[in-house]
Amino acid sequence: MRTLSLLILFLFVFVTAGVAQDPVKVDGKHYKVEFENDEVRVLRITYGPNEKSVMHDHPDSVAVSLSEQRVRFTLPDGKTEEQTFKTGTTVWAPAGKHLPENLGDKPFELILVELKKAKGQGQ
Repeated sequence: MRTLSLLILFLFVFVTAGVAQDPVKVDGKHYKVEFENDEVRVLRITYGPNEKSVMHDHPDSVAVSLSEQRVRFTLPDGKTEEQTFKTGTTVWAPAGKHLPENLGDKPFELILVELKKAKGQGQ
């Protein structure tokens, strides 16, 4: 019985560690769903001055900056990237995992359009 319990615990930890971390579920303070259908999910992302998120995933996306921002992204391997965006900047964001942090002393806001793969195209 003890062996079975340990096996179940191990499988639970192993399976949940490999699951994608949805930012809406792990950081609802900063990520809100504005719209969703079978093709896309549109998120409104807001961070206060110097606020930080948690590690999470996004599929391929298009980001539109609604305010100026200076952001640091920490990647799973510990490397960091800093980026600056002007209001209205639109960028392609390939799928990946990161931990964002607002480096500015003002809040920032952006819209992220997450693309869902069509049926039969790898989903």
